[in-house]
Amino acid sequence: MSQINGNYPSRVLQDAVEAIGSLPGVGSRSALRLALHLLRQPSESIHQFACAVDRLATDVHYCRHCMMVSDGDVCSICADAKRDHRTICVVESVRDVMSIEATGQYKGVYHVLGGIISPINGIAPSDLHIKELLARLEEGMEVILALSGDVEGETTSFYLYRQIASLGVKVTTLARGLGFGDDLEYADALTLGRSIVARQPFKP
Repeated sequence: MSQINGNYPSRVLQDAVEAIGSLPGVGSRSALRLALHLLRQPSESIHQFACAVDRLATDVHYCRHCMMVSDGDVCSICADAKRDHRTICVVESVRDVMSIEATGQYKGVYHVLGGIISPINGIAPSDLHIKELLARLEEGMEVILALSGDVEGETTSFYLYRQIASLGVKVTTLARGLGFGDDLEYADALTLGRSIVARQPFKP
């Protein structure tokens, strides 16, 4: 990252700016502004901030059932006996789980793929948590394909359908209240909630 207005007055500050600037969507000027903001905080607040970030590397786990982030071996959703464990909503990322949960309209469980098939980005089916999904499926269950409506999302949905269709599992997809190419992360809760409730059979 290029320096701002020449040399930094402190190597420690420069290292902090470069670390913050490595985050997606954070430019060099924003990184400097955030670093200077932290510098003005009490040392206790800075240590608490750093500790919270550091724990991401040591204390966050992935649920052994659905691959959702969790503080333990099993996430709170999978551990909830009141959820419908016969309905699995397949999503691309943890953010999508959070978006759907915010609607309050879905009472099943999830499966986080960890991405979508994207040959141009070198992401193949083997790079995703597909085999873990297949291991969870039993006849009579429902799988909701809640992936983005762009070409890569549709390609991934079609691939999953081909893997699932012969297992006696009902395969549905979100009603298209969402526009083509829309990401679940940016859909408003009302539209996303209606799309879940009005889900329809997947048609390859």
